[in-house]
Amino acid sequence: MTTIGSPNNTNIHSLRDALTRSEKERSGLGHFNVGDLVALKAVIAAAAETGFPVLVGASEGEREFFGARQLAVLVKSLREETGLPVFLNADHTHSLAKALEAANAGFDSVGIDFSALPFDENVARTKETVHAIKAVNSAILSEGEVGDIGTGSEIKEVAQGDFKNLTTPEQARQFVEATGIDILAPAVGNMHGMLKSMVQGKAKKHLDLERIAQIKQTAGVFLTLHGGSGTDDEHFRKAIAAGINIIHINTELRVAWRKSLDQSLARDFNEVVPYKILRPVVDSVKQVVTSRLRLFYGQAVGRVVVESAKA
Repeated sequence: MTTIGSPNNTNIHSLRDALTRSEKERSGLGHFNVGDLVALKAVIAAAAETGFPVLVGASEGEREFFGARQLAVLVKSLREETGLPVFLNADHTHSLAKALEAANAGFDSVGIDFSALPFDENVARTKETVHAIKAVNSAILSEGEVGDIGTGSEIKEVAQGDFKNLTTPEQARQFVEATGIDILAPAVGNMHGMLKSMVQGKAKKHLDLERIAQIKQTAGVFLTLHGGSGTDDEHFRKAIAAGINIIHINTELRVAWRKSLDQSLARDFNEVVPYKILRPVVDSVKQVVTSRLRLFYGQAVGRVVVESAKA
């Protein structure tokens, strides 16, 4: 496995290249959502410091605020200027129109999310969207989602749902075969957002590691872990070893963004220069991204082996 501080990115020219290497090295590709230029600058700065590939993500709401085309142009410009393997994903896309918008804007992947629908309808809508975006760009990667991981990268009082609607290996196999997706996002004990107790450091998320390994064996595609914020570090390492390729972090960045902004504003109530107020915010978010990148690309853990996949 490539050691921290000496990454070799010479053969990474596409998102598929980055994922193929992560699969081979049993490392995880960090996916970090951005809703403004502050967060984007922080992610790029962390990538430059560590040298590791990163996947910039933007949900429909984040794309609406930032501008899908504008974000795509910025990421492309930064990739060309820095030479870093930085890629762009249209996170949680709930309509064919929004998926096509992202594909036409030049995104490297689209996270197609019809997981709230019944399974058969999820399959049909996902398959239709995969075909449509591949017609725009055959190299674009498509992600589909099965199972329930809640909604909203926010701070919550209590957990959403009861983790009963987790993805089964058989569902995963059927979904991948029927839709033709490149990447699967299963429900494996993960959830969007963070509980207050997680923000306070009193609790951590824990994943169904055996389920991840079973799904990896039956699905045979790249796997994404949504809702990674607040997850126990050791579970991250073991989830990567079990077959997770992409890990989404959003709420942790938002918490760092908000706390740092409050502190920056409180330091001088008369300060009105935006870049002076926001510079510490960039640094705070960058610290979170850097820490996660070092974890995801760090310690190698033996892959979890499962004798047989069980539903």
